[in-house]
Amino acid sequence: MSETPDSLRPKYKRVILKMSGEAFGQSGKTGISIDETLEIARQVKLVVDRGVQLAIVVGGGNLLRGAQFSAGGEAIREATAHYMGMLATVMNGLAFQDALELHKVETRLMTAIRMESVAEPFVRRRALRHLEKGRVVILSGGTSNPFVTTDTAAALRGRELEADILMKATRVDGVYSADPEKNPHAVRYEKLTYQQVVRENLRVMDMSAIDHCMEAKLPILVFDYKKVGNIERAMAGHPIGTLVTDSLK
Repeated sequence: MSETPDSLRPKYKRVILKMSGEAFGQSGKTGISIDETLEIARQVKLVVDRGVQLAIVVGGGNLLRGAQFSAGGEAIREATAHYMGMLATVMNGLAFQDALELHKVETRLMTAIRMESVAEPFVRRRALRHLEKGRVVILSGGTSNPFVTTDTAAALRGRELEADILMKATRVDGVYSADPEKNPHAVRYEKLTYQQVVRENLRVMDMSAIDHCMEAKLPILVFDYKKVGNIERAMAGHPIGTLVTDSLK
């Protein structure tokens, strides 16, 4: 059955969308794929046109991961590697900003690391104002602190910007009891509580991010953004992916 405009009416007013760096590249390859980036921008435009206030936290794993230098001895210190990873998120943010603007979406790129010639510094009140004006806010640079993942950055920004939900866009269709590629008996969860995630050590987000969301009662949706139309469905509250809340009711 085809979806109607009413069925895609947004359930959430303000959303934090976490996009990993891999979303902007081709699977198994490094670098930025213009086609992949433009496709995400096309999907984002659809939900913004429906009135969703959207802030997007971008990762940088398609370009560089700080952890990849962890075995490199003393040539590059771990903290330095993490700063390099944060700079990679700014590169993705710049590419994504141009892709969105090609689709006539008004944007603001904000970064936790000051670099005014390419992006605005993240200022909470300014970000809120952009959202209220219907601009997509692209959040890069992590938190500007090493040893903090972009998952945790997304949770923190979700709290700061008073989002209704944090959505983690991935290449899998939810959270499983085990790795489905290794265990054919792995079960996909439709709903979980924060306590279950912690107790069973499930791969939803890192535990610091889970703690922040649990404290703020900020729901988390993990879903497959690669399936056409899923970003719209997620914003409309369709039962896709895995929803993590404080209760299974």
